[in-house]
Amino acid sequence: MPPDASVAECEYCGRPFESEGLLALHRGRAHESAISAAERTAYEEAYEAESGQLGRFRLKALAALVLVYFGLLIVYAVV
Repeated sequence: MPPDASVAECEYCGRPFESEGLLALHRGRAHESAISAAERTAYEEAYEAESGQLGRFRLKALAALVLVYFGLLIVYAVV
């Protein structure tokens, strides 16, 4: 991380994270038995948000692969 960036640090293990969302995900995964109810809620919200983003990325990646595949297929058919 850049030295001038604001850091969210885990109070359980001291690891630095870029954002509070990443910190909440870390707490929920690495310190599941030690977190409070508020931290668990933050983890669940961050997990849902990231799941949506990951789903959109997968759809975009699939669309790109399909376009490349059919593009190469058409080029091969013409040549």
